[in-house]
Amino acid sequence: MYDPTVARLTYRALLGRRRALILGALPLLLIVIAVVVRALTGADDQTAVNVLGGFALATMVPIIGVIAGTGAIGPEIDDGSVVYLLSKPLKRPTIILTKLIVAIAVTMVFSAVPTLIAGLILNGNGQQIAVAYTVAALVASIAYAALFLLLGTVSRHAVVFGLVYALVWEALFGSLVPGARTLSIQQWSLAVAHKVAGGDLVTSDVGLPTATVLLVLVTVLATWYAGQKLRALTLAGEE
Repeated sequence: MYDPTVARLTYRALLGRRRALILGALPLLLIVIAVVVRALTGADDQTAVNVLGGFALATMVPIIGVIAGTGAIGPEIDDGSVVYLLSKPLKRPTIILTKLIVAIAVTMVFSAVPTLIAGLILNGNGQQIAVAYTVAALVASIAYAALFLLLGTVSRHAVVFGLVYALVWEALFGSLVPGARTLSIQQWSLAVAHKVAGGDLVTSDVGLPTATVLLVLVTVLATWYAGQKLRALTLAGEE
């Protein structure tokens, strides 16, 4: 279910010069913010939660997920080069799963690592805040990559739809409409962070059992449906 050649081509597409610069911009900004905030306010647990929750998990992780998830397959479908890949004797689920693994790895590296660094800068991992948000970023990376890979498979406007979900649904409606938070990957990952950190600094509107089920469900269903859509695309091309 994993093909090294597909993985190598996907890594090359995602980590090209232009896309790598885009992927690296937000993590660098997070670390700069962490350094400035620490210099101005000193080590403070609530400030660390505000920065890691308000910028890292709410903005940086989903945007990187959009770039990595849609970029893993969307451009190949748009320019037609996916036909070459589909002509190879590879199972369609293998292609999707390989691209998902690459998208998850890229999202994790560019989101979880800088989150940990920023957390250590902000408060030295006091009350396990840095580790908690790092784990949340890792968990969220899986679900975001799967969801946005699916969007890249089904739509030519996947980046737009992904940004709408990440920045409008989760950031805007999630802050204004309590019910919307239940359908938020950010809140599901915060439930995991709450369990790691303990205490009341890191909170979520979703319980851990519910969050775990929803994270697994979204990841599995998105991956399965992306494979189905790719199979349908193959059949259409063959006809």
